[in-house]
Amino acid sequence: MAQEFPEIPNSQDRAVGRWFLAIATLIFGASNAIASKLHDLGDTHLIDGRNPISFCNSLFVGNICELGVLIFLYHREWNMKQLKNINLKSWFFLTVVTLLSGALAPALIFTALDRTAINNVILVGRIEPALILALSVLILKAKANTWDIAGAIATFIGVALIMLLQSSSSLVFASGEILTVIAAIALAIASTLSDVQLVNIPLGFFRVFRTLIGTLIFGAIVIVLFGFEHFIDVFSPFLWQWMLIYSVVIVVGGQLCWIVGLKKSKSIDVTLASAFSTIAGILCSYFIVGQAPNIAQYVGGGFILLGIMLGDVGAWVQNKKAKGQQTHSAIAIDMEAGFKGV
Repeated sequence: MAQEFPEIPNSQDRAVGRWFLAIATLIFGASNAIASKLHDLGDTHLIDGRNPISFCNSLFVGNICELGVLIFLYHREWNMKQLKNINLKSWFFLTVVTLLSGALAPALIFTALDRTAINNVILVGRIEPALILALSVLILKAKANTWDIAGAIATFIGVALIMLLQSSSSLVFASGEILTVIAAIALAIASTLSDVQLVNIPLGFFRVFRTLIGTLIFGAIVIVLFGFEHFIDVFSPFLWQWMLIYSVVIVVGGQLCWIVGLKKSKSIDVTLASAFSTIAGILCSYFIVGQAPNIAQYVGGGFILLGIMLGDVGAWVQNKKAKGQQTHSAIAIDMEAGFKGV
C-alpha cells in the first residue's frame, strides 16, 4: 500500500495548502530563469577568464545550501531505528533513485540551460509526466484513462514540434533539447521506482539522502571527468554571495512552501499545481531574462498545454474514483513537480 501523508487534510487546510503549492510552483518556475541570469552575471565578473557562477558551481553550491535546510527540517527522521528499518533492497533503490533524480537529471538540466533557450528546457521537460504514464502502463500494468492517454499524446506531439521546427534538419536536434529529454526520462524512471519500491521510506529521510548522495556523486563525476580544477572557484565569495540569495529564494522559500503544501494537500492538488509550473516558468523566463517564446515554442507549447489540461482532467477523474484517497507514495507525489532548481 502506498505511503500516505500523515493525515487527510480538511477543506480549510487544503485551501491553505493550495496557496502554498501555488507559491512554491511560482518559485520553482522561476528557478531556471534565475539560474540562467546568475550565469550571465558571472560572465561579467570573470576570475582569470573563468565564470565563477558556472552551472557546475551553481548546482554544487546550491545543493550544499539545500542540504543544510533539509537536515534542519528532517534531522529527527535520521535515527538508528529508522536506519535499521530499511532493508538492503530499499537501500539499493534509494541509491538508484538518488543517482537518477539527485545527480544525473539536475546535471543534465543545468547543462541544457547552457546550450538552449530556457523556454525549450521548460516545455520539453513537460514530457516527464507522459513518460511516467507510459512506464506505469508498460511496466507496472497500471490502467490509464482516456484523458491521460490523450494528454500524453498531445504532450509528445508538442515536444516533437518544438524540436523539429527549430532544427535546420529534422535529423539534427539541438543538444540542449536532447539533454532535457534524457533528464525527463531519468526523472520519470526515478518517480516510477519510488512509487513502487520506496513506499515505506519517510519523505524527509529520502530528501536528505537524495541531496547528500546526489551532491557527492555529482561532485565525484565532475572531478573524474574534468579534474579538481573544475571546482577551482567553488569557494569564491562572489559565487557564495549570489548562491546564498538563490538559496533563500529557491531552496528556503520554495522548499518550505512546497513542504507545507504537501502536508496540507492531497495528491490531486499537487498534480494541478505542478501543471502550472510550465506557465510560471515561461512567464518568469520573459520577465527575468527577457526570452519571449518563438513560433516553434508557441505551436509546440500549445499542444503541451493541451496535454496538461487533458492530464489534469484525467487526474481529477482518477481522484474521484479513488474517493480522495492518496494512490501514490509520498515520495512520488513530491517528485511530481519535477526539477526544483537544485
